[in-house]
Amino acid sequence: MSIKWNDKSWQKEFLNMKSHSPSDAKLLMGGAKGLKDAWRLGVLHVEYERIKKIQDQQQQ
Repeated sequence: MSIKWNDKSWQKEFLNMKSHSPSDAKLLMGGAKGLKDAWRLGVLHVEYERIKKIQDQQQQ
């Protein structure tokens, strides 16, 4: 399995899933600039996966 580290499609989709704080929206659009940003982006990705899983289950 290959991971595409520069794939930002989940970030665009997550922006449309729910409302975000201005700092989170800026991070999702611009990407991580440091360790703190990378950590927060990871937290947001976990939240995205959780919401996506719930949405997929509701569609079935």
